[in-house]
Amino acid sequence: MGQQVLGKQHNDRGRPFEVLVVEDEPADIELIRMALDSGPYQCNVAVAANGLEAMTFLHAHPPHSGQAPDLVLLDLNMPRMSGHEVLREMKADRSLAAIPVVVLTTSEAEKDVVSCYGLRAGGYVTKPADVNELVNAVHCVEEYWFSTVRRPPRL
Repeated sequence: MGQQVLGKQHNDRGRPFEVLVVEDEPADIELIRMALDSGPYQCNVAVAANGLEAMTFLHAHPPHSGQAPDLVLLDLNMPRMSGHEVLREMKADRSLAAIPVVVLTTSEAEKDVVSCYGLRAGGYVTKPADVNELVNAVHCVEEYWFSTVRRPPRL
């Protein structure tokens, strides 16, 4: 559970939650950022525009550094390296495997849902077309990962 600082919840160390948004659509990045900013949790948001940028970021901010994301919001359909490939690499890397990844994508394909859970995604959310529904979905993801579940301590 987080601590409340200046009206917004922080992580158990009294710092903002670190969120990595892996998304190639600028409009979706802004909507997700707006949703995170308007939620009850203080979040520092980093953005990777494709899978290669995401992996570079994750290797530069490993869990033992104290700078790793508390949560990754991952799109599937991106240039250069797909979300499936990012998820596969993260979960195969012992140092990154415990970072929760929620797939946030437009894909409603059952094969994508099955594939992502098979690759150990922490959740799969189809992006709603309605802005208010997207904001609500992001807030629900925040509530679940930052308050409801118990996570292992960060190193």
